[in-house]
Amino acid sequence: MLGSGLSNQVGASVAALAFPVVGPAGVVAIRQWVAAGVLWSACRPRPRSFTAAQWRPVLGLAVVFAVMNLALYTAIGRIGLGLAVTLEFCGPLAVALAGSRRRTDALCALAAAGAVVVLTRPSPSTDYLGIALALLAAVCWGCYILLNRAVGRRLPGLEGSAAAAAVSGALYLPVGALVLWRHPPTWPALGCALAAGVLSSAVPFLADLLALRRVPAHFFGVFMSVNPVFAALVGLVVLDEHLDAAAWTAIAVVVGANAVAVAAASARSRTAPG
Repeated sequence: MLGSGLSNQVGASVAALAFPVVGPAGVVAIRQWVAAGVLWSACRPRPRSFTAAQWRPVLGLAVVFAVMNLALYTAIGRIGLGLAVTLEFCGPLAVALAGSRRRTDALCALAAAGAVVVLTRPSPSTDYLGIALALLAAVCWGCYILLNRAVGRRLPGLEGSAAAAAVSGALYLPVGALVLWRHPPTWPALGCALAAGVLSSAVPFLADLLALRRVPAHFFGVFMSVNPVFAALVGLVVLDEHLDAAAWTAIAVVVGANAVAVAAASARSRTAPG
């Protein structure tokens, strides 16, 4: 789990190093192609056997893949890794809190909302577009969780996720070709983009599979909450992005709120009748 989280954030930071040459769209295109290749090779989906009811959530997941990564990487280029990933984490937090009427969950929601205000701290110099893109990535992540559940119910194993990654990669073929033609990548930039695809897609995918065989799903969900902390630390070390004490406190609040919400949701599901 530690390797998965660190690899994901290191991959995002390495991707940012290629932004000045090929831009976020070029990096995301390469990342999507790497993810499609890895998932297709690992899962061997059989799309010809999919029914229309199975294809619908798969296509929705493909669109979410495409939009989420582009929105997040563009946000990273504008507002930094730590802030972008923390705001993106509001997506799974919202899913964990959705429909709950418990006082604990309401307090988690209020704490997270306050932390987001502290993180963004509106001012004349605030990059509202970068914040909006990070929040769009959050919405996509929430949709990704819900669509993944639907795909998992309708298709065996990880066939649906692999097919969605392949469709997403295909969607990026014209975009990536145009971007890379207009902005020819240097060898270092191409290496960073490929490394981002491996570190942010292949390694977390395989590490998560291995981790979920050894730890309960609810514990895995709680541990995922440390990703914003990893992002802030990696942003500091790799990209020299410095956050003040208020931002670090806000990140800690978002992490804590997510951990409490996920743990409470898991506990309720285990104790629910039937």
